[in-house]
Amino acid sequence: MAMIKARTALKILWLFVVCLAVLAAVGWIAFVPSAKEPPYVFVKAWGSKGAGPGQFNDPTGITVANGEVFVADSRNGRIQVFGSDGNFKRVFGKPGDKSGELGRPMNLTIHDGELYVPEYFNDRIQVFDLNGTPKRTIGSSGDGPGQFSAPGGVGVGKNGELYVADFYGQRVQKLRADGAFVRQWGSTGQKSHADGSFTYPTDVALDRMGNIYVADGYGNRIEVFNPDGAFLRKWGGPLARGIYGPFNGWFTTATAIALDPQGNLFVSDFYNHRVQKFAADGTFLTSFGTKGANAGQFDHPIAVAVAEDGSVFVADFFNDRIQKWQPKK
Repeated sequence: MAMIKARTALKILWLFVVCLAVLAAVGWIAFVPSAKEPPYVFVKAWGSKGAGPGQFNDPTGITVANGEVFVADSRNGRIQVFGSDGNFKRVFGKPGDKSGELGRPMNLTIHDGELYVPEYFNDRIQVFDLNGTPKRTIGSSGDGPGQFSAPGGVGVGKNGELYVADFYGQRVQKLRADGAFVRQWGSTGQKSHADGSFTYPTDVALDRMGNIYVADGYGNRIEVFNPDGAFLRKWGGPLARGIYGPFNGWFTTATAIALDPQGNLFVSDFYNHRVQKFAADGTFLTSFGTKGANAGQFDHPIAVAVAEDGSVFVADFFNDRIQKWQPKK
């Protein structure tokens, strides 16, 4: 009798193990997609820690335009500009809170020949021409309409309207070109994984149709809205509910986003030391990068930009350098 009970218990245990294995396999298939493209190929890197030309102290933002690469050199309080080959061209800005001075510049955006610089410490957006001349300032410190608490990124619409990732405000604000408040997504100061809400949003990008992509940084997901502001979709981890992880299509803090000319989205996956690429509908395409200080490795990639030719530029935060990658041919 005891032997029969033992065998029955073993059968139940075996069935339980099989069921767990099946559930794990189903979950893996459902929530961990396979790559549909090869990884990108490392081209070159430039920079080292310091305050001289071509050196960085925590690079936090990057954008490209007209063959030039603009880098937010955060703790040096400046913007450095390079050719696409990494050759230094010019620099502007210094630490401070006056016009033309910068307090921890973050994710950069260029629109109609102007550079938009969110300032994490100064709670504002400064706009420069591409030679570094200050043109105007938008916003101030606070939690009211049109005010910011550590803005991390800004998207600009075709008419100059601004979409600002208000980091500690847990919201994205839409402003007119002159800074007048229009609307917001998310509840001010309230973290949430609900659709249309955020847990420390970090960056915003707009596609050519005016759809709005938001990196919900510590929500570990991407959210997308149509031009009228209606929620469209989300992705990142199981059901995009804030679960972090190192798997394909998951994030462990999404710090910046960038769209390529084909409408694909690149995401800097900060704590996973990689960049991930997705189709506009959220389909995982590929990823590249591993942790380290060697060529083609990252130590917390914090920002990403894509050139018209498809080259990808990455701000490699703790390595104090910029990396250039290209699609595999």
